[in-house]
Amino acid sequence: MPGPEEMRQAMVDYVHATHEAYANRASVLPAAVRGRMPLFGAPFTVVAAGVQNLHVIATRETLPPPAGPEVAVEDRIEAMAWTVRFFDPVVEPRLGLIDEQVGAAGEEVRRVLGLTSHLYHLVVAPGAGLGAHHAGHAGAGLANAHAAAAQDYETLRRLGADRRLVDEMEGAFVASLPRAHALLAASLAPRSETLAALAEAPDPDPTEVRRAVLGALRTEGA
Repeated sequence: MPGPEEMRQAMVDYVHATHEAYANRASVLPAAVRGRMPLFGAPFTVVAAGVQNLHVIATRETLPPPAGPEVAVEDRIEAMAWTVRFFDPVVEPRLGLIDEQVGAAGEEVRRVLGLTSHLYHLVVAPGAGLGAHHAGHAGAGLANAHAAAAQDYETLRRLGADRRLVDEMEGAFVASLPRAHALLAASLAPRSETLAALAEAPDPDPTEVRRAVLGALRTEGA
């Protein structure tokens, strides 16, 4: 079995490969779209939290400096800069109380760590490995999702939607705040019954919300 240092290095390499795939996919997109993609710009933190599953969570929330047995590793790729932080039940004992026998408990992991917003949350199941192939798929998938969202928000602005609300809606998407995202969308199209229902849902899908508000505004402008 690999030791702690080897496991940490494997995690650092996995995150780097994920972000490299993200940057490669973004490189073929228009400059303005790249500029709005969440992983570019200000530095962020990637939390690697070990429960039964390995949770890889990117956030721009401020974490205190490492203390005691905590480890932090800085890394970057051109316009992306991040710090990988490692948490396990030794560093954060409450992680050891999370039960993932029936599935990944992402919300509970974030709650234990005190994270209220995140740029992405990947889950690596036991035995899945941290190879470059898996990381490449994860990074490209994230880039595609983020690029599609950036383009949708720009379309909303072109359709004449309230720019302040669209900006807030995009910010809620970037921070992974789905209910706030849906409520803002419903404010953009208050006559849409579909959006009203999504705004009341406990966990509305952001892609579904964006498609609904785009459809509503296009119908209103027809």
